[in-house]
Amino acid sequence: MKSPILKNPRLAAEGRRRIDYVSGRMPVLERVRREFQRGRPLRGLRVVACLHVTVETANLIRTLRAGGAQVAVTGSNPLSTQDDIAAALAREGVHTYAFRGQSQRDYYRCIQAALDIRPQVVLDDGADVIATLHHERQDLLEGVVGACEETTTGVVRLRALEAQGRLRFPVLAVNDAETKMMFDNRYGTGQSTLHGVMNATNILFAGRAVVVAGYGWCGRGIASRARGLGANVIVVEVHPRKALEALMDGYRVMPMSEAAPLGEVFITATGDTSVLRAEHFRRMPDGAILSNAGHFNVEVDIAALRRASRRVRTIRENLVEFTLRGGRRLYLLADGRLVNLAAAQGHPPEVMDMSFANQALGVRYLAQRRGELEPRVYPIPHDIDDQVARLKLATLGVRTETLTRQQEKYLSSWELGT
Repeated sequence: MKSPILKNPRLAAEGRRRIDYVSGRMPVLERVRREFQRGRPLRGLRVVACLHVTVETANLIRTLRAGGAQVAVTGSNPLSTQDDIAAALAREGVHTYAFRGQSQRDYYRCIQAALDIRPQVVLDDGADVIATLHHERQDLLEGVVGACEETTTGVVRLRALEAQGRLRFPVLAVNDAETKMMFDNRYGTGQSTLHGVMNATNILFAGRAVVVAGYGWCGRGIASRARGLGANVIVVEVHPRKALEALMDGYRVMPMSEAAPLGEVFITATGDTSVLRAEHFRRMPDGAILSNAGHFNVEVDIAALRRASRRVRTIRENLVEFTLRGGRRLYLLADGRLVNLAAAQGHPPEVMDMSFANQALGVRYLAQRRGELEPRVYPIPHDIDDQVARLKLATLGVRTETLTRQQEKYLSSWELGT
């Protein structure tokens, strides 16, 4: 294997302390880890994890290794790697190829290095490793048992690959697990996105007009948390049912062309390209802030923003000022990348606890069913989803109601009526 690709190996001790601290805030994953240590269900399995290299991810990697897996880690975004965590993982013997501030060339060089482990299972966040396998490393496809995909953008890409008949191995859509999307996407993205915006700008949300593009689970969380801080929230949405839901949740709903002159802070969370573009920049007020919570930095048309500007200058890290030809100033955060990871620490460990428990149990599921699954995108099995929810409730000391025999009989019958 290649030597680790890191920014600063001397940060390992700092990273180790942070990983140990956060481990205590991820009790579900800790229970899975203890189970894996006893049974070693991943013994000898080679895993490539292309994820945001954060302190929470490190605890997932420890869990996979406790189950017997050999793991190579690479970052899923050029600005989301926490360099002390990467250094700590490398110190623990994990094949680690990630550092913050990668160029596109660096990014794919690290992916290629991780793939040299010849993975049997892939954990992906955005589907870049799976795409690389299908495009450039087809020699490795035969040995891949399956993959888990963490985020909405990646699931969309993989369903497109499946629709074309080109997907070569089964993929579990971890993103679509209810214990992932309803909590990680909503509460995690909601909180961490506003954290990122505040870190980069130190603005006051109370009284500001905040435009949220997209009303999926991520958009719901962002809108809810912005309103909780006193913002006046406008939702931009293309799907009629989601737009109707946003309206009935109490938000103003309108096209971006109408929202552009009203917004003071813009946050995209759609997974699509050019959500904020030239015609919108021309209508935005002086001082408007542009940020993105989607996986790739395509939601803000940065090239168009540059073309419309007569001056570009960096105010501080993650905050760049674009002065348009008419004199108005627009501020782009984190180069249009995930603001919650580029300008903050990402999701809190309490929600990643469930997401990464799904990942770990998904890897075990794939390992146990090697050769049985067709090359399709599958939902996470309900029993895994339910197991994660039960474990989370147990760690919180919460008990649920149970059905009586009479209630169970009633729910499984058709005879009883009026």
